[in-house]
Amino acid sequence: MTSLSVDQIRIEKQQDYNESVFPHVLRCNDQGANLAMATDWVKRHASDLLANATRDGAVLLRDFPVSSAEDFDAIVDSLDLPNFPYEKSLSNAVRITRTPRVFSANEAPPEVQIFFHHEMAQTPLYPRWIFFSCEIAAEKGGATPICRSDVLLEKLRASCSEFVTTCIQKGLRYTNVMPSDNDANSGMGRSWKSTLGVASREEAESRLGKLGYSWKWVDNDCLKATTPALPAVIELADGRSVFFNQLIAAFCGWKDSRNAPSKSICHGDGTPLDTDAVRVAIELSEQLAFDLQWQAGDVVIVDNMVAMHARRSFSGTRKVLASLASMEINEFTPVQAE
Repeated sequence: MTSLSVDQIRIEKQQDYNESVFPHVLRCNDQGANLAMATDWVKRHASDLLANATRDGAVLLRDFPVSSAEDFDAIVDSLDLPNFPYEKSLSNAVRITRTPRVFSANEAPPEVQIFFHHEMAQTPLYPRWIFFSCEIAAEKGGATPICRSDVLLEKLRASCSEFVTTCIQKGLRYTNVMPSDNDANSGMGRSWKSTLGVASREEAESRLGKLGYSWKWVDNDCLKATTPALPAVIELADGRSVFFNQLIAAFCGWKDSRNAPSKSICHGDGTPLDTDAVRVAIELSEQLAFDLQWQAGDVVIVDNMVAMHARRSFSGTRKVLASLASMEINEFTPVQAE
């Protein structure tokens, strides 16, 4: 089989951090390339692709022969990572499964902005890797911003060191009111039945108890659930510390008919956050953001422990797909306060 011709390229507004470029961009130069050639190339370069995603935060594959959910599934499968099925996750977003490994990125309406977060960092169960692919780019808007959380943490320490120390010492708790049935009008509208993989209140309570959550049943058969204290900062195997959490998304975007941002997040001991410091973190994330301007066929590999992602609002049809892969055990540790 003929090997693909692939080069590392520069694109507009790429960011440089010492020996790291964010995102790392690879372009396929073969106009006659087919999916079999692409999956063979990815399989042979899998370790390098993942290592680059960890070092740089994200790897963008551009002009590869990917045009469907099935093609995207094949590319992800070529990396030979354990699948993290969305239906078994505790994520609060409504998504549509397309293949065994692939689902829609988010079914929230186009006008809804999704703020920066690490995937499922508001739960005790989260993936190591996130993969995105663009089927249809929006007519206007619809970029997927990404942000290096190791760089964000360095800058936040310089501006709000006491807040960072408190986050490390106390961690974070998240509260989410889940509907009885999926609410596609909300970016966090996944039902408690789907989220927990259960059919009854008794099963829901049993699952939450095993996970260390507290809970309360509220109006309209909705379930209010609060996580145990979760880490806000983690240390990776390479020694980098990362601002790994859902703080920005919860503070800015957990808002619908059931939820209010002011009630969605606090420190692990129940004390409120320093809102001025949170706003600094939000401002820094936007300053550090790189907006992925999608082209149909793009595939992005994101190390979920290193880079946050978000979604800009858009108009027109936009179809971005996602896939998740599990992490290896003991690849990071929560950072302990000195």
